[in-house]
Amino acid sequence: MPAQATDRRRAAVLGSPIAHSLSPVLHRAAYAELGLAHWTYDRFEVDEAALAGFFEELGPEWAGLSLTMPLKRAVIPLLDGISETAAAVDAVNTVVLSEDGRRTGDNTDIPGMVAALREHGIETVGTAAVLGAGATASSALAALARICTGEVAVYVRSAARADEMRGWAERLGVDVRIAGWADAEEALHAPLVVATTPAGTTDALAAAVPEMPATLFDVLYEPWPTALAARWSAYGGAVVGGLDLLLHQAVLQVEQMTGRSPAPLAAMRKAGERALADKP
Repeated sequence: MPAQATDRRRAAVLGSPIAHSLSPVLHRAAYAELGLAHWTYDRFEVDEAALAGFFEELGPEWAGLSLTMPLKRAVIPLLDGISETAAAVDAVNTVVLSEDGRRTGDNTDIPGMVAALREHGIETVGTAAVLGAGATASSALAALARICTGEVAVYVRSAARADEMRGWAERLGVDVRIAGWADAEEALHAPLVVATTPAGTTDALAAAVPEMPATLFDVLYEPWPTALAARWSAYGGAVVGGLDLLLHQAVLQVEQMTGRSPAPLAAMRKAGERALADKP
């Protein structure tokens, strides 16, 4: 039987580890603002081995799932189809569950990055630099494919990751130059620097921030600010943070899962900022 307007609807974020996730805060704030009192959003600790079993237990009340590491690639075989955006990087962070049981995957990280940059006045750049070569870096390359008109320099810490990034660049049609981490300080002079590495990795680069930096997009939101972001701001550079990315990708998820648009960005941002401020 099709779900009615007052029927319970469920969504959740899955991953491992997941306890730190701010997604429930953002999605619940959106539901409250939209008057969706019958919607709930939870978090579940699910690793790759448990993912198929979790899907088997989903009932008709489920509307959507957000996925974080390590599930973004593992989920693809469980889906009925994925968007071109998700296929471009073999990564799904959003699953929309339709009433007929169809499971469709998408990637809102990529348009979320573009939207976060646009909110800060970055529509296009001539060149850019990416620090790191993990899963988030491939999404960054896909986002830069939409806004960067020239070369993207990627600074990696291993030869294996260098080969992976060359493959992603070729697939995405990005003019890429791969450089070693030893040369990462030169990245800080680019018009746009995207830092995609784990917490602490870029701390040593903070001392090398130039006196007139351009724009830094640091995908971390906790701890915040990172040493690099703090020095960047102190020198007058523009900083886009991980909360910006989390917000904009969540906005797109809310719109897809609920069918309501636009999602309430301001209310979601306020809730996210309050949650981070309240953390010990």
